[in-house]
Amino acid sequence: MKHSISRTGIGQNSRRYLPEDSSKPCIIGGLIFEDTPGLDAESDGDVVYHALCNSITSLSGVPILGGIARELCRKDGITDSQVYLEKAMQTLGSQSIVHVAISIEGKRPYFENSIEQMRRNIARVLNLQLFQVGITATSGDGLTDFGCGDGLQCFAIVTTVQ
Repeated sequence: MKHSISRTGIGQNSRRYLPEDSSKPCIIGGLIFEDTPGLDAESDGDVVYHALCNSITSLSGVPILGGIARELCRKDGITDSQVYLEKAMQTLGSQSIVHVAISIEGKRPYFENSIEQMRRNIARVLNLQLFQVGITATSGDGLTDFGCGDGLQCFAIVTTVQ
């Protein structure tokens, strides 16, 4: 009788907003938010995709953002976090993702009308069914810099089986 092994990885990412007059788009969960300034990062700064990369790093041990993504960004000019997430997936070997849980904290933008599309984007990139991706968002009620509107914070938990 063969037993499957379940593993869980956790990742976090946070970014400050650029000044309001910045022309850099705000990309979160693969979506562009028009009325929100971009996030301060060498890449597109997508905190959701970056938190997912970090959670995969905690499973594979391969430094995605500090290693692979940094080289792609600086050497090849690739700033699309979806590419980083696709590279992260390649480090999982025989592990298969069975569930992803994401929690976003920030006063802005308002996420209620965007969560389903973010779930679809993540499911597509990770080759999952929609029910395998959960996202929650909170304003933070002004208790942190994120809750005051200075930036965004995201936590991601990825569960795999082997």
